[in-house]
Amino acid sequence: MGDFNIALVIVAIVVCVLVFIFNVYLLVNYQHPDDKNQAYFPKFVVVVGLSIAAISILMLPADVANHAACQHAIYNGACNLTLPMKTLWIIVYIVDAVLVFFIIPFAMFYYEGDQDKSIGKRIKSALMWVVTTAIVCGLTLGILYGLVGKVDFTVRHISSPTADFPTSWDFSSSQPCIGGASFHQCSAYAASASSEKTWTMRTTFPEYVVALTTIVGSVLFSLFGGVGIACLPLGLIFSFIRRPKAVITRSQYIKEATELGKKARELKKAADALHQEERSGSKGRKWRKNVKAVEKELLLLEEDVKALDEMYPQGEQAETTWVFTVMGYLAKFVLGVLGLIVSVAWVAHIVIYLLIDPPLSPFLNEVFIKLDNVWGLLGTAAFAFFCFYLLVAVIAGAMMLGLRLVFITIHPMKWGATLMNSFLFNVGLILLCSISVIQFCATAFGYYAQATAAQEIFGHTLQSLRGIKYLYKYNVFQIAFIVLAGLTFVYYAAFGWRKRKPTGKFQLSN
Repeated sequence: MGDFNIALVIVAIVVCVLVFIFNVYLLVNYQHPDDKNQAYFPKFVVVVGLSIAAISILMLPADVANHAACQHAIYNGACNLTLPMKTLWIIVYIVDAVLVFFIIPFAMFYYEGDQDKSIGKRIKSALMWVVTTAIVCGLTLGILYGLVGKVDFTVRHISSPTADFPTSWDFSSSQPCIGGASFHQCSAYAASASSEKTWTMRTTFPEYVVALTTIVGSVLFSLFGGVGIACLPLGLIFSFIRRPKAVITRSQYIKEATELGKKARELKKAADALHQEERSGSKGRKWRKNVKAVEKELLLLEEDVKALDEMYPQGEQAETTWVFTVMGYLAKFVLGVLGLIVSVAWVAHIVIYLLIDPPLSPFLNEVFIKLDNVWGLLGTAAFAFFCFYLLVAVIAGAMMLGLRLVFITIHPMKWGATLMNSFLFNVGLILLCSISVIQFCATAFGYYAQATAAQEIFGHTLQSLRGIKYLYKYNVFQIAFIVLAGLTFVYYAAFGWRKRKPTGKFQLSN
């Protein structure tokens, strides 16, 4: 079994290296031309953050494989070459929290600082914001940890007298223990309610930090994940339905392009006016509202320009371009249908395994176990896919709500045109939600991931933490997830086929 464990360590190292290389590739190809050969610190933070997010998702399947490496040992401690998963979990999530609440905000404040100021003044300004945040977070965490940083485990006190070793064995539901009725206390299930006691102990501070960070992430996860699990596949399917059916004529193209040019000039005029307001120092609530409105209109205008280019391909290879456009929409439809199947499976699994007590069926847990029986890593790979899909759904939900409700700053990711502040914002969102995705997966696939280090942290400690355990006891986040998924499905069924148009709802200050 030692050889298997050595192989697991090697695979983990190789995967970490590949993840780092892939994230560097994403950064190089997504970055804006204005950020080339500069902004090295934000770029370093982006690569590290994306790597931590990807590694944290992959750690849960690795935790399952790590536990399987010692399945034939008398106890896990007898298998000395397994990965120290509990320590790794704590390290990864402490680094995650530091990145989300301190390093990424510092990098954003520094990057978005006034370019006319010196580097020293920009660093000083960013540090002031981050230090203030650190002091507030540190005091809050310290006070909460001192007051309620404890876990309450419910246990049953079982006792039984001794009995002679029997000459025959006769067990049944009415007699689950050796001996007569007086010995039935050896069964925890048959013990009286008065035997239940509450065992209280103080959790470690790192575990408490992970727990509170998970709560913050769980709120965003329930909101973005519930919306994204429905809008991700349905958005692809309705994109196919709204696809351009044929190439338009040149006269139609000129007419549409003229209209888009007029909207672009209006947006430029609005942006120039907002820039003048910013320089004059009159940045009030109305100014911020108009900035978000202009950002939204600009994003919709870019989508219209892209759609117009699709309907009227130009150049020497216009026919080839149109063929690739049609194939792209067909691919979206296929991926949308497959994604819809996965989304329905996720929702059904949450209802069947988490919301109904006792669970009707292990469902996907059994699927992963059967796949493992077919081939050792097939179930683990399917398990990793479902976890990754959930994280992608969270990102899709965040982008969808950010565009439609405009209650967060829009930071779209664009190939070859993504500024570092947009990169940092999205990396922070991914990191914050990845903690909750892992906790959610550890709970949803508790049967498949049983006895792992992740279950010890996210399944036992977190769900027994004083003041927090009731959120998990009554499935608050899971219910919110299902409700939002249902509402999003109804919304898309009613309005998803419609093409959104710019609203022009922004007013300039006099």
